[in-house]
Amino acid sequence: MLIALFETLKSTVVDVLPILSIIVLFQLLVIRRPIANLKKVGFGFCYVLIGLAFFLLGLEKALFPLGKMMAAQLTAAEFINAGTTIHWTDYAWVYIFSAAIGFSTTIAEPSLIAVALKAQEVSGGGIRANSLRIAVAIGVAIGIALGSYRIVVGHPIHYYIISGYIVVVIQTFFCPKLIVPLAYDSGGVTTSTVTVPLVAALGLGLASTIPGRSPLIDGFGLIAFASLFPIIAVMAYAQISQIQTKKLTKKLTKSEK
Repeated sequence: MLIALFETLKSTVVDVLPILSIIVLFQLLVIRRPIANLKKVGFGFCYVLIGLAFFLLGLEKALFPLGKMMAAQLTAAEFINAGTTIHWTDYAWVYIFSAAIGFSTTIAEPSLIAVALKAQEVSGGGIRANSLRIAVAIGVAIGIALGSYRIVVGHPIHYYIISGYIVVVIQTFFCPKLIVPLAYDSGGVTTSTVTVPLVAALGLGLASTIPGRSPLIDGFGLIAFASLFPIIAVMAYAQISQIQTKKLTKKLTKSEK
């Protein structure tokens, strides 16, 4: 384990060094100012390296195997009680698990929490952080479940993604303009440290265990669903809220008359 940790730490240093080099060069050669609080920055950088190393090792040793194990168990013939022919409905628990894991990991996503709180702060409470997080999580849950269905049936991914972005484009014209950028960003913040490892492992696990599926062709793509459907969900949430507000305003106007 220590050898694996050392190797991971070494590769992490190699990966992060270009980023550090760019920051230092810009600070010294372009901005031409010394780095403030150099000691704190140095310690912080060490924490980043160590944290990344532990995180990557944890992915390799725990999360990826866990995702594959769950996929294997949920698709096992003795679990789904499939007969001679397997139908997509036999994998109902796969879709339920996919939706549940998508929702729970998104709710716990640190980047989403940060964005939601900032949106609430900037909007003066007009956008509620918890409502935004739930809307995004519902979008991810639907996306991961649909992506799992795609893996089961073996449909080409581009049909789903193109159709989804057509919906996004249409929604953009009718959604409140203040929400559109936030909705687009919501698709990005969901695919971060907590969600990606489990979702990627789930997709690869499903493609590895379902007969006739290729991990290379079918295993990847769940992250695309996890990025797309939160955009749709957040804009839908905004549109529904807008419609409800208009109805309430009309009722109040009528009651005043």
